[in-house]
Amino acid sequence: MDQTRSPHSVEARLIDWPAASQAVEAAAKNAQGLGVRVNIAVVDAAGNLAAFLRMPGAPLHSIDIAIDKAYTAASFGLPTSRWSEALLSHSEAVRQGMVLRPRFIAFGGGLPIVEAGHRIGGIGVSGGSEEQDEQCAQAGLQALRLKRT
Repeated sequence: MDQTRSPHSVEARLIDWPAASQAVEAAAKNAQGLGVRVNIAVVDAAGNLAAFLRMPGAPLHSIDIAIDKAYTAASFGLPTSRWSEALLSHSEAVRQGMVLRPRFIAFGGGLPIVEAGHRIGGIGVSGGSEEQDEQCAQAGLQALRLKRT
């Protein structure tokens, strides 16, 4: 057995707070350029909130939606905008059941954060259109020099 590896645990990689902060700031700057006010959340790979920014005037209901978009993207490693298509390959029961799950978001604005092949978190943006939200989330990834998966 490898002496550097524990038989009862695995190593987890999580987004660091400076990176989470940098991502929400970049997303907010992008939103400002688009003329929209949004809420931006970054969660770590375990779905725990790592950074949050609410632009003044952003919709209050969008606070939880942004957090849930980040959570969904981090938990599945799939952009939230791709769920409509992804669910088509599943049974009707799965399609109906998934969208009823608490914190599950199946519309645009949430992206997984992947570094060197490791999912380290997710970013979620809410308050604009789906396309604007996703564009802002993408700006957050670009600030970290990471690509959309």
